[in-house]
This record gives sequence, structure tokens and C-alpha cells, in this order.
Amino acid sequence: MFRLAHLSDPHVGPLGRPRLRQLFGKRATGYANWRRGRSRSHDMATLSLLVTDLRAQGAGHIACTGDLCNIGLPSEWETAHSFMEALGPPDDVSLVPGNHDAYVRGSLEGLLDACGAYTADDSGTQAHFPYLRRRGPLALIGLSSAIPTKPFVASGRLGPPQLAAAETLLRALATEPGRPCRVVMIHHPPHPGGASPGRELKDAAAFTAMIGRVGADLILHGHNHIASLARVAGPGRRMVPVVGVPSASALPDGHGAVPARRAGYMLYDIARVNDGYAIAARRRGLDAAGAMGDLGPLDLGPGATLSV
Repeated sequence: MFRLAHLSDPHVGPLGRPRLRQLFGKRATGYANWRRGRSRSHDMATLSLLVTDLRAQGAGHIACTGDLCNIGLPSEWETAHSFMEALGPPDDVSLVPGNHDAYVRGSLEGLLDACGAYTADDSGTQAHFPYLRRRGPLALIGLSSAIPTKPFVASGRLGPPQLAAAETLLRALATEPGRPCRVVMIHHPPHPGGASPGRELKDAAAFTAMIGRVGADLILHGHNHIASLARVAGPGRRMVPVVGVPSASALPDGHGAVPARRAGYMLYDIARVNDGYAIAARRRGLDAAGAMGDLGPLDLGPGATLSV
């Protein structure tokens, strides 16, 4: 059995006071939003508690699906790197970026310069998507949906070249002897209707069509700051679970007042069964009193839904 942990959207702080010349375009509105209340939705003590709990679970690998940053300031890149180091060394932690990591032009490149080792594929190439990392029975495929957008827009896009490369990779993995468990990591919910207009993955339909041709075993995402479960059809109409997690730093009140929005993460115990894999999923996170603990299993099977 191999254990995989998944967290997302830590929005690491504190956010230092930017210089006036840095507050141009989208950063100005983002900083104002942070000062008006977003800073009180993401609590670093909560994030530290979650990371401590996660590291105690004996995961063989950790997947982080982006939004380490808030408004893409250069000062945030080193803070993001320190957070990734707290999760573990690059061989044990895989990162894909989110829309806040690409807040303005140049932000994504800065983050990947600081944290690129966590995106290195098995050949050592960094900051190239999709990437492939093999860990135990897993083949982890990292995709980047992070693109700069206009103010008040948080959409993402993979683009035809990345989609084509991902399809080639997933198809090759599916035909390997002793086929690995293919786990896809992406920030935005990758299915149509997965996020509201202005926050969606623009080529979600192309992504799900690609999965319909080549399949996957598990798809992980963040972005919506809520625990969620959807399924998309793979080859032969086999349904592939698509699991979202809440922000890893959401407080148990305010931003996290809805139970599925409180800070949390997922654990997956993955074991080979005949020619496939059995995946047992459990949620861990904050309860209403702010204590970290087990929140129960998540049924990934046909017809399963997640109550929020």
C-alpha cells in the first residue's frame, strides 16, 4: 500500500507591504482585497497545525496543487519556498501552480525559480509541464493551468500543446507492463461546470475529452476552497474520480464556516488489485472547534457524492 497526501491553496502569509511601484494593475485590486478581509480568511497558525498533522500521517508522497502566493509579489516567492521545505524535500513533494501564483506577468516565473525543484520530473527537468514523477506504484502527472488574467478574473488554461503532451504521456503509461496508478494534478477543477464563470478552466471540455480517450486513475485539484468530488468518464465509460480540497489555511469560522470549506487535506491509500488499483480516501481537517482530526472516508466509487 502507498499513501498519498493532497493539500492545496495555502495562500502563505504574512503578506509584506508592497512598494508603490509594485501595485500596478491586478496587484492593486488584489492587495486592497487582501487588506479588506482576505488576510483574515487564511490563518498561518491553522496552516502550521495542518502541516504538522499531515506530516504525522506517514504519507509516501505529498501533492500540492497551487496558490502558494497571494498577489505574486517577489517577497512571496521565498515565503513559498520556505513553506514547501516545511512540507518536505523535493523528492517527497510535488507542486503544480495556481492562478494566484501567476497573478501578473512574471509572477509564475519567479515562483518556479524559487520552487522549481518541486516540479522536477524524473529526468531532473524543472518547471516544464506536464511533468512525470514515479513514486512507488504512482505515476504523478503535473499540469499547469496557471495563467495571468485581468482583475477580478481567476480562470485557467492548459493550452493545446500541454493537453497533447499529457495525452501522449497518459496513453504511454496505460500500456506499460504492470501499469502504474496514474494520478493527475492540476489547480483548477478540470471538468465543465467545475467553477463559476471567470474562475473556470477555459479548456475543461478538451481536458475531459482527453481523459475519455486515455483515462487516469485519480485527478486532484484545488482552487474552489471546498472539499468536492466529481467524476469524469474514461475509456469504456469507466468513471475517474476528480477530488478537490479546501484551502489548507482556512479558519473554522468566517471563510471556513461551511464544514467542507474548513482547512483540510486528503489521504489516499493506494494498493494494486489484479490489473487495477483500489484507492481508499479519507479527509482530515478542522472541526467546528478548530481541532485537527479525521473527518471520515470519501467514497470514490460510482455514484458517490460529497456532502458539503
